[in-house]
Amino acid sequence: MNALGFITLGWAGLAGGFSAVALARLSRRAPAPAARVLPSVLLLRPVDAPTPQELENLAHAIDYAGPLEQVVLSPYRPRLAPGVRWLPSDPPAPNRKVGHLLYALGTLDTRGRVVLAVDADVAVTGALVEGLAAPLVAGAALSTAAPTPIGAVDAAGRAMAGLLRYTHHSFRALHAMSAGAQAVCGKALGLSAQAVEELRGLSDHIGEDLELAKRLHTRGLEVALSAAPAWVPVAPETSWRTPLERFTRWMQVLASHRPGLYPTVPLLFTPTLPLVLLALALGEPVVGLAVGALIVVRTLLSLRLSALSAVPGEARRGHALTDWLTGEALLLAAFVASLTRQGTVTWRGHTYALLSGGRMVRVASQWSGGPG
Repeated sequence: MNALGFITLGWAGLAGGFSAVALARLSRRAPAPAARVLPSVLLLRPVDAPTPQELENLAHAIDYAGPLEQVVLSPYRPRLAPGVRWLPSDPPAPNRKVGHLLYALGTLDTRGRVVLAVDADVAVTGALVEGLAAPLVAGAALSTAAPTPIGAVDAAGRAMAGLLRYTHHSFRALHAMSAGAQAVCGKALGLSAQAVEELRGLSDHIGEDLELAKRLHTRGLEVALSAAPAWVPVAPETSWRTPLERFTRWMQVLASHRPGLYPTVPLLFTPTLPLVLLALALGEPVVGLAVGALIVVRTLLSLRLSALSAVPGEARRGHALTDWLTGEALLLAAFVASLTRQGTVTWRGHTYALLSGGRMVRVASQWSGGPG
């Protein structure tokens, strides 16, 4: 066996071991549920230009048994369901979501209430409200929920759902394997007073969720994962460009916030396709066996994650057996695309220089009279 064969064998063994550890951790028996807690909740929904699906989400009835006030933060009043409050908000901050939240927290009365912030593309359920609120009542500084795309039917939508539900990029797997600051998804958050304090310094950051988790970890504060997922309905027709751009930007954010973890994306999170190609090219039986073992472990991991992310009433069509691989391919393509976009990021129609920690500085174009 030549040097490339030994490198491939080692890579397959490392990736297989990583998947086996994740599978073992995710297969542990879940702790017994704590006593049900139903605190008074202030639910903040920041949004700028809601899509029809987001408007439907905002109108969705939330079956939470405790006191709940839902407030939509937007520069103009969208069509809302009865009982949903609108707070006019048009923040000048580069990160408008953080700007919306900080304005609301400085305007609304939060005394005696648990504060949750959930994006408009999430269909909020009573279980999600409870899942985010309970860790805060128990003393966590921040709670987060695993984004779970639902209703995907076309190839691009299923690849995105496969990535977030059946691969190592599932936030359930990320939470189980996190070393140091926990992985956090900003789509659904529960914010303690300490988290709000740190959030005040992040209005000019992209990837504020990662930076927030990092700062709280530095202070020795807990970040908890909600027992309930954040359901994200997927559009019936999804362009490949949408998830590719989204995850390319996520790779750029990762490179800025956690540069040490950035190289692990091809090594540990998306190794299957490259390793299969290398095994076929090398023709070494030992390498083929190692890559085959990796595929078996990854498939078992996807089935476990599928069980953990099951949605009531969702048809079981064996997507977990195939969509984990297309999800890996999507993330690998996004990683490769991000290699040529280091240093700047295009977000919400503007281009920013991306500094360490995810801080953004607006880059003026030649058309605006600034430096090009």
